[in-house]
Amino acid sequence: MSALPLSGIKILDLTRVLAGPLSAQMLGDLGAEVIKIERPGTGDDARAFGPPYLADPEGKANNNNSFYLCANRNKKSVTVNIAKPEGQAIVRELAKDADVFMENYKVGDLKRYGLDYETIKAINPRIIYCSVTGFGQTGPYAPRAGYDAILQAMGGLMSVTGHIDGEPGEGPMKVGPSIVDYMTGMNASIGILSALYHRDANGGQGQHIDVCLFDTVIASLSHWLQIYLVNGKTPPRRGTWGNGGMPAGVFRCADGELMLVVGNDGQFQRTCAVLGEPELANDPRFVKNNDRVVHGKEIMAIFAGLFLKQKVAYWLEKLEEAGVPSGPINNFEQVFSDPHVQSRGMRVKVNHPFESDLSLVRNALTLSETPIKDYRAPPLLGEHTQEVLGGKLGYDAGKIEQLRQQGII
Repeated sequence: MSALPLSGIKILDLTRVLAGPLSAQMLGDLGAEVIKIERPGTGDDARAFGPPYLADPEGKANNNNSFYLCANRNKKSVTVNIAKPEGQAIVRELAKDADVFMENYKVGDLKRYGLDYETIKAINPRIIYCSVTGFGQTGPYAPRAGYDAILQAMGGLMSVTGHIDGEPGEGPMKVGPSIVDYMTGMNASIGILSALYHRDANGGQGQHIDVCLFDTVIASLSHWLQIYLVNGKTPPRRGTWGNGGMPAGVFRCADGELMLVVGNDGQFQRTCAVLGEPELANDPRFVKNNDRVVHGKEIMAIFAGLFLKQKVAYWLEKLEEAGVPSGPINNFEQVFSDPHVQSRGMRVKVNHPFESDLSLVRNALTLSETPIKDYRAPPLLGEHTQEVLGGKLGYDAGKIEQLRQQGII
């Protein structure tokens, strides 16, 4: 088995909360050495984002909560107070032989600490410096802080998400998880990997990467936004209705709900047969997918009545036999009980100081020659401070203790 793809790559991670940490975690999963810089005492802001927290063996309050745990495995935690000159000097020393420097501070904040791109580039011209912000490094909104929900609203995602107008609960709706943070983290990872390849394979140099939530959410709207760019009209909210094939959406059955997506005319014909109404496939309103889109409310209403006649399991079995895409509406317990999810190993176990078999979600990449198998628990705050400062910078125990007494680490 080969070494992991990013073995030998060194990353200095000054990001906090979610988008940046998720990106650094992805790179750590792929073999990069990730040193996470955190504030002494409090650490990453995400550590204070509320319960549930892991139970400390001694019953003490701690800062190892789910928000932090989801985005910080395969990293080393080093506490450094970058507001003090001595702390800034430590980060600059670590940056001298780093490949990547990641940060998500407000635009311009790190310049006053001597940790901005130009300063780091001067001591390490090969550095890939990635800045993750809400609104980017330029433009009138650049100084603003940005959180996922704000960008879901401002970027247009909420305007096309929610119940259909005229239905109970209509109006813009936020997507449940912090999906813009996650997508921004992926974009940051793609940008970093591209810059590393350019530097190392194309004889290039280091560079500054500007990734932001606002750009990401707008780009993510893909075909929905393209509709507006073609005809100048914003698509209406469609609730659970699909975005292409029709009919598609959540249908209530005798004992619950299922999700159905009829992707083409052949699937429509087979679905009508499963529902016991094969003649529907010949109705002029529904023969072609474009016809079914035009008459969407009619076909959805007809299907709604038919699905009520049997239980979810019955319909899922029949639709599977007919080759029609459908699935149950699973809660998280059902997701991890699903035999396919189990076969794919989506739950991984790590040995955390507070819990010997802590569950995490595995990296979604499956690589044949360099599989990701090494999952190390998200570190305790400052867990690796002594190791990194002593091993990488050569600080002796006395100097490390002095820095600790001064509140630098």
